[in-house]
Amino acid sequence: MSSCPKLLRRSFVNRHIAGVCGGMAEYFDLDPTTVRVAYVLLTIFSAAFPGILVYIILWILIPNREYY
Repeated sequence: MSSCPKLLRRSFVNRHIAGVCGGMAEYFDLDPTTVRVAYVLLTIFSAAFPGILVYIILWILIPNREYY
């Protein structure tokens, strides 16, 4: 029995800015709000984690999902 591989895509439905956190939440079967809050907290409290730059890079690298 073969199944389609799960692909990381930016979310079309769970999108606030670019759909990066929503897409990661869909990929890992998590709540999108939890992923967003964790990403913001990690960005604020970690000096070694340039969150905005990483978000922009992920925005460029992760393809957009064209369907629901």
